[in-house]
Amino acid sequence: MRTYIFYNYYETDSLNFGRYGTVKVDKEILKTTLKKHYSLLGILFGSVLVSISLGPYYNWDSLLEYEAASGVIKWGFPYISPGNLINQPPLGYYIDAFFFEIFGLSYETGVCVITLFGLGCVFLVYEIGKIFYGKRTGLVAAALFGLTPWHVVMSRVFLIDTQCLFFSLLCLLVGIWAIQKGSLKILFVSGILFGLSLLTKAFGVYILIPLSLIYIYWRPKDLERVVEGIVLFFLPAFILHYLWYEIISGQGVFIIFHHSDFAHYFPEEIVPSCFFILHYFIENVGAFFLGACILSLLLSLSQRKLFAKVLFSDLVCLVTIICIAGLNTFLVLGRSLWVPYVNPIKYAYQSLPSFCWLAASLTGKCCLLPSRENFKGKQHRLIFSIAVIGLFLLMASMVMNMKILNIFSGWGYFLFKVEGEVGYSFEKLSPIIGANYTGVIQGLAFVSIVLSLFWFNLDKLKSLCARLTA
Repeated sequence: MRTYIFYNYYETDSLNFGRYGTVKVDKEILKTTLKKHYSLLGILFGSVLVSISLGPYYNWDSLLEYEAASGVIKWGFPYISPGNLINQPPLGYYIDAFFFEIFGLSYETGVCVITLFGLGCVFLVYEIGKIFYGKRTGLVAAALFGLTPWHVVMSRVFLIDTQCLFFSLLCLLVGIWAIQKGSLKILFVSGILFGLSLLTKAFGVYILIPLSLIYIYWRPKDLERVVEGIVLFFLPAFILHYLWYEIISGQGVFIIFHHSDFAHYFPEEIVPSCFFILHYFIENVGAFFLGACILSLLLSLSQRKLFAKVLFSDLVCLVTIICIAGLNTFLVLGRSLWVPYVNPIKYAYQSLPSFCWLAASLTGKCCLLPSRENFKGKQHRLIFSIAVIGLFLLMASMVMNMKILNIFSGWGYFLFKVEGEVGYSFEKLSPIIGANYTGVIQGLAFVSIVLSLFWFNLDKLKSLCARLTA
């Protein structure tokens, strides 16, 4: 016998005549859905709690972007002063203005919008990780992403980078579906999302790296269909940009190459090192996190037969990170540009999901290693030790990230360092919750995420413990 839950609602039709109605929800379906996705819901819940325990934050860039979004409300265009367009694509500001019209014009409202997009990014990291490696790895990747200070802070400041990342990840997800199904219609939808991503920020172009690798890997054989697919994918982006830059704003489609970031060069007294981007990753991704990524890669390369199914996914993540970091390095060392040097937090932001997928894939690898019959005696003990170390690195990275976030919650000012005291700074507005409750909220968030992962991986942990005591 089915049980139903009834929700009352009130709606207004096109003639503004209101009416009441009832929505009937199958209770069994609801219970099944919650049971199936309880781990993901726990991670999303924890990510929300972590976000609201911090900030909101601001800096010079965020206040400028807030002015642009306010300009949409005042003049219909993202002006930072009358007649002066901000030097960014406009979509993010129109999205923010839409929410401002509903909930009121305030900086805090804008930050809440960004936080929603940040939560969407956590979900998309899970969905793409599930395709790359499986549900287990997708959940761990989402947990890592949701607790990384780099992402958490970016989701608590009024900057359009998180919106751009959301559209980029959504483009990648839909693009993978299109490639798997061989559907030109779905590929066209992915192209629309790519256009929206580029119309939010130029960093959206980075999503072409993993998407192109996946498309090439599937080896489409029909040349005519390949050309048709490429045209359908890029056509929406071209139309959207032409409409905005040529027809609406009249700036010209090549205005992106005259961005102010490309007009600021290094002061004479500062000389960047060749490893500035590596310093940034160590400082802001974390040594345990990077250690998990490195061990994951070493396992895949040394045991290619065992991990043949995920080796390509590992390489996609690695190539994406190298390309994004490499372009950032070229702009600094090759073109002597100042902004890419102090701003890897934005210039390399789209590489963060790849770090999370690569590190999270260590979960499945560490659980699979000890079960191989090929490893016996001393070799088995060594392999088992490596598996335990891998799981420790993942847990330690989450603990350290949580510790850093707790430290951030007590600071009114902090710097995402690149080298020395050079970096990108933020200041805190009045926090949403009191200082006395911050630790409690963060503790609850961490417990929610860890318990979600623990219960989902309980079968694997039991198996691992059984081999340990054997």
